Amino acid sequence: MTANGHALFIEGIAFWASGLPGWEFAKPVLCGTAAPPESAARRPAPEMLPPAERRRAPDSVTIAIDVAAHACAAAARDPAELPSVFATTHGDLTITDQLCETLAKTPLHTSPTKFHNSVHNAAAGYWCIATGCLAPYTTVSVSRYSYAAGLLEAFVQAWSDETSVLYVAYDIEACGPLVPVATSRGLLGAGLVLGPRRLPGSVGPLSWSVRRGNAGGATRPDPRNASLVEGNAMASCLPFFETLARGAGSTTLALGPESLLDVVVHDERP
Repeated sequence: MTANGHALFIEGIAFWASGLPGWEFAKPVLCGTAAPPESAARRPAPEMLPPAERRRAPDSVTIAIDVAAHACAAAARDPAELPSVFATTHGDLTITDQLCETLAKTPLHTSPTKFHNSVHNAAAGYWCIATGCLAPYTTVSVSRYSYAAGLLEAFVQAWSDETSVLYVAYDIEACGPLVPVATSRGLLGAGLVLGPRRLPGSVGPLSWSVRRGNAGGATRPDPRNASLVEGNAMASCLPFFETLARGAGSTTLALGPESLLDVVVHDERP
């Protein structure tokens, strides 16, 4: 049932998009059994952050921490104990734009707080501070292939180290002069806890393999679902979450211009 012996299980799932604020909303929509909610929160509000910090935190941090916390809760895992992989295509484009404008006009007014929020691993750093996690974390960015690259990294860590791993992928709205070259719309976050053993409520097993192939061979999402996250730089995660919503099936994700990641979720429920 597994390809190359790389069997893993999904212990917890989380999802947040503009208009689909949580896996409990997204799952029935993505598998075609429900319509999107007519009204929904436009920004997550992770309870893990204190109220004042929640208001100050940039969108990249709030979306990443929200899905990370919900994935851990769904897996009944202590966040402080899990190694993690974070993936983002662009990081925080809003803060990058603000910093660039300040440097161009009034460089002496550059904000140290905004600077430390601009680095690519800011969300992962906030997560480790908020949870007290001392386990290692990795931050991945591979342009339009970031979701698949981060997922492969999480697969390899969970399989080789025989441990559960948190995987969080997210991107936010682009703004300013960067929009034409770093396009992204809305907010999108996706979280998984992956493990090497079946636990109560786990999805899988799943098998995975890497092969050569044109990126155009990647699985395309249902057009009705694609419109819900259209334009977000992390929208490539959608076909895999459609498979998870159905409970079983295969997905092919583009790892690069000439490489593909095949993932099969097997339905072996008792």
